[in-house]
Amino acid sequence: MLSTPQLANDIKGRIITPDDTDYDQARSVFMGAIDRRPAMVVRAADASDVSRVIALARETGTELAVRSGGHSPAGHSVSEGGIVLDLSALRGLEIDAERRTAWAETGLTAAEYTAAAGEHGLATGFGDAGSVGLGGITLSGGVGFLVRKHGMTIDALLAADVVTADGGLLRVDAEHHPDLFWAIRGGGGNFGVATRLQFRLHEVDTIVGGMLLLPASPDVLAAFIAEAEAAPEELSTVANVMPAPPLPFLALEHHGRLVVMAMLAYAGDVEAGERALAPFRALATPLADLLRPMPYPEMYPPADESYRPVAVARSSFAERIAPRTAESILSSLERSTAATPVVQLRVLGGAMARVPADATAFAHRDRRIMANVVAMYARAEECPEHEAWVTGLVSELSQGDPAGYVGFLADEGEERVRAAYPGATWERLAEIKAAYDPENVFRLNQNVPPAAG
Repeated sequence: MLSTPQLANDIKGRIITPDDTDYDQARSVFMGAIDRRPAMVVRAADASDVSRVIALARETGTELAVRSGGHSPAGHSVSEGGIVLDLSALRGLEIDAERRTAWAETGLTAAEYTAAAGEHGLATGFGDAGSVGLGGITLSGGVGFLVRKHGMTIDALLAADVVTADGGLLRVDAEHHPDLFWAIRGGGGNFGVATRLQFRLHEVDTIVGGMLLLPASPDVLAAFIAEAEAAPEELSTVANVMPAPPLPFLALEHHGRLVVMAMLAYAGDVEAGERALAPFRALATPLADLLRPMPYPEMYPPADESYRPVAVARSSFAERIAPRTAESILSSLERSTAATPVVQLRVLGGAMARVPADATAFAHRDRRIMANVVAMYARAEECPEHEAWVTGLVSELSQGDPAGYVGFLADEGEERVRAAYPGATWERLAEIKAAYDPENVFRLNQNVPPAAG
């Protein structure tokens, strides 16, 4: 039985219940189709609050959702009838510019951390959305604008403060609880609640990058991916193939037509960056060219807090995008009836690929391209149609063994979670889960159940 008055006496943070005027705001998450009503939202003030909330969930058997930024594609940031442990008030940040390290609490967003680090000409790589919480993206892996130059977010993780299922606070790093340190680097929220993370900072001051819009054709798309693979590893790219949105700098005649809306970031010398970007500009006459030298934090523009997309999304890995594959992508996008269908392609490799596959819980270091297929829509009754379209195209794009990135998984079942953690990775995670969370208190996630016995 949940006792709100008792919990209120035990914690420093705030408890929000259905009787509070800001309850609906507190329970909302990024994905607009998720509409769950937790019994309470607890906005923790510190690690001791986190420990007390975990104890309450464990003692009562209540479902516990852990929210950092609320971007979970599966809606795991909020519970139906359970407790939401909201970390958004944990906002401490200590930057040691001389040693190039930072301790960050997990209620911070990627954009907030990046802006603060950018004042020192330093950065840690996260994803391509600034509004994600540090906790969620780091524990999932983190694939963004610096992935080819500096690796994944987990490759910059030096240590973490983690509250485990028994309520204990552990300092976790390569020497202390190394099994848990291995597991949280890509294993998601299965093993505890990270309240603070220590990151390595890289020298990333002025980059050359921004947005480049190209007309979409099979030759342009295939050539874009080929150029991204051949580019120096200082360059990371995210190519969104989609109908052009009504952007103010885009001529009206192009609105709604298929484009390659790409984000590029060259983390290195400006002149070398201009040379690296030249082949992309030459693929076709750009519809919009916003590439320029800029401070790295400008890759994260201000977020629209009212934006809550309703979408079906699935991810996979591909080995290559040949012209025939590119033609199939464009044809499929043309057939989609979604309000906004998108195929997002991220060329990997570089620093990310040099990390051994068994060094972290992210086991897909050798994959060349990450593909994410999305259908955004307006009415709930449309969902089955768009889900069939997304699933079909993802199956067509998938190449090699079944695999997935846990940070992009929706509610897709155990088979897909196992695909994110193949073979020995799954077995090792299950053993570590049994050691740190044998009762599976942390189960509202892409769950790895504890190993039997």
